[in-house]
Amino acid sequence: MVLADANEGLTLRATHVTNVEYTCPMHPEIVQPDPGSCPKCGMALEPRTVAREEPENAELVDMRRRFWGSAVLTIPVFLLGMGEMLPRGLPGWIGLDARAWLELALTTPVVVWGGWPFLARGWNSVRLRSPNMFTLIAVGTCAAFGFSLVATVAPHWVPAAFGSHHGRPPLYFEPAAVITTLVLLGQVLELKARSRTSSALRALLQLAPESARRVEPDGREQDVVLGQIKRGDLLRVRPGERVPVDGIVVDGSSNVDESMVTGEPLPVSKQTGSSVTGGTMNATGSFIMRAERVGEETMLARIVQLVSDAQRTRPPIQRLADQVAGYFVPAVVVAAILTFAVWALFGPEPALAHALVNAIAVLIIACPCALGLATPISVMVGTGRGATAGVLVKNAEALEIMERVDTLVVDKTGTLTEGKPQVVFVTPTGSGTEDDVLAFAAALEKASEHPLASAIIAGAEARGVAVNPVDSFESVTGRGVRGRVGGRTVAVGNTELMRELGVATDAHAETIDSLRREGQTVMHVASGDELVGLIGVADPIKESAYDAVQALRAAGIRVVMATGDNGTTARSVAEAVGVDEVLAELVPERKADTIRRLRQEGHVVAMAGDGINDAPALAAADVGIAMGSGTDVAVESASITLVKGDLRGIVRAQRLSRATVRNIRQNLFFAFIYNVLGIPLAAGLLYPFFGWLLSPMVASAAMSISSVSVIANALRLRGLRL
Repeated sequence: MVLADANEGLTLRATHVTNVEYTCPMHPEIVQPDPGSCPKCGMALEPRTVAREEPENAELVDMRRRFWGSAVLTIPVFLLGMGEMLPRGLPGWIGLDARAWLELALTTPVVVWGGWPFLARGWNSVRLRSPNMFTLIAVGTCAAFGFSLVATVAPHWVPAAFGSHHGRPPLYFEPAAVITTLVLLGQVLELKARSRTSSALRALLQLAPESARRVEPDGREQDVVLGQIKRGDLLRVRPGERVPVDGIVVDGSSNVDESMVTGEPLPVSKQTGSSVTGGTMNATGSFIMRAERVGEETMLARIVQLVSDAQRTRPPIQRLADQVAGYFVPAVVVAAILTFAVWALFGPEPALAHALVNAIAVLIIACPCALGLATPISVMVGTGRGATAGVLVKNAEALEIMERVDTLVVDKTGTLTEGKPQVVFVTPTGSGTEDDVLAFAAALEKASEHPLASAIIAGAEARGVAVNPVDSFESVTGRGVRGRVGGRTVAVGNTELMRELGVATDAHAETIDSLRREGQTVMHVASGDELVGLIGVADPIKESAYDAVQALRAAGIRVVMATGDNGTTARSVAEAVGVDEVLAELVPERKADTIRRLRQEGHVVAMAGDGINDAPALAAADVGIAMGSGTDVAVESASITLVKGDLRGIVRAQRLSRATVRNIRQNLFFAFIYNVLGIPLAAGLLYPFFGWLLSPMVASAAMSISSVSVIANALRLRGLRL
């Protein structure tokens, strides 16, 4: 994905919008460079990418034109058809022969021109052996029109068993025209509704301003289009303006509304050194920022791409609909044939006329389209709604499984805590000084990717401690790091690493325990086989952690902390946030094993973490949840990403999951019950009891309404409160 910015706006696509690919909402594996219809289901294809401005839908324009043209011709056909119920020769009505030819003249352009897309898709479905909704529409309208054509041109060819109206065979131009027009209306409504499913992503794209105010090296300021912004550029953001790209505040301060990507309504204070996100709204102050991520690298672009990809995935619940849809059309054709046979053999006179009308009604009322749309349309709207609340779903399967999660395993650092630890305690345990201890530790941690490494480096820099280069660096997973600094073998890590290296720590156990009870993580610094110092690192607990844990527990979710930190420190944090179960001193493999054990016990497990060491556990869980503030490895391993890295996002994710899955079930119910009741009704099942028959015209209206109702129900998710 590339964000190509021009004066006309921002479009998700490489180089230019003409490279847009098109896909089917029901069959995402169908991809082609040009618009058209799906060879499997016949539905109109839609762009795989989302544009800042909604492009003109050529399919909608064409269907709307055909609908209005057909409607103008269908109205007089309908009025003429009503004349069949009146006596011949009634003043004001034309003769039957003339009326038949007039109906033929009016109906032919409706069926042939107006219904051409349906006829073409119906033929393609037969040619490609992929029967679908348009197969049934084409067969039904062709049967009605073809019979009427023969009855008009050569009435003597029609068997007498079809009956007659005042000496002529019955005509079905009226149903053929009305069915075509109503199906066209249904397509217009459906296409308009489908275009609204991407409104959430389009709204996100529109948050990015089209220009930015760049501060030149000589101090001049000028407005430039977004595409000209490069990494490292200085940009001024004034009150009431949107932040153009992702970056760092280098001068000034303000409050920024980040609700568009986090779902949190309260403004966030930004000072020098604070990160800002493109598309967020600057509220009060003015500041200068340095551009760090531009184009496709911005969070906004990544959100849109991630959600756009997720919308093309399919949840497990779709499998049932897929299995039913595979047999649906052949079953409907068989039902229509049986309907014709039963009415022809046992129906009242004119038996063949009743048989033909009811068989056509069966073909027309069946709608596999509603069944196929039930799931993907809800996924598209649901994932889009989640994106606006800071919940990014990578695939639809995770969205479905999240509803059933009963156990949440959380990491400590960066998940329950801010993930921005600070050195708060340094003490030498040998002959060296505090600066010596920090110098050893910082030298090793410069090569480490552990979250605590940056804290130690920052602590050394704050004290002005000189840091020597390191040789033979080695990371011991889940324990610490070691290497050679200034010709001496140095190690920094936990008690277990010290034990492996034969470094005695018992003499300082009381100090270590005291620090851990205060919630500090204690780093041991050793030179050779001697402990030279202790470093206490504290990571502030997130303000929202306690409320989030309580909300999760209220939702019936068991919360377990799994951390590589010391048990005393972990329990101190757990007690502060309200977590009862703590598993401490776990290496990454043991975290993953814990997840597997819980799953083997029958639990549906979600794992929330933000570090590289969490990646195996995230991958092992039923649903992996990455904190957006975490590493790219964690995000890649997870199925759901919380943009702000706030645990309350998990509560939102489950609400979103439950609402989306409930919506899918409603849609599937509508589609199934519609066909279960509609097809027997169209076949005339109630005729022996109540004398009720379903007109093919009513069947066509019901068929169109079924698809539109499924889409309309899915669109309700746009207003979901998270």
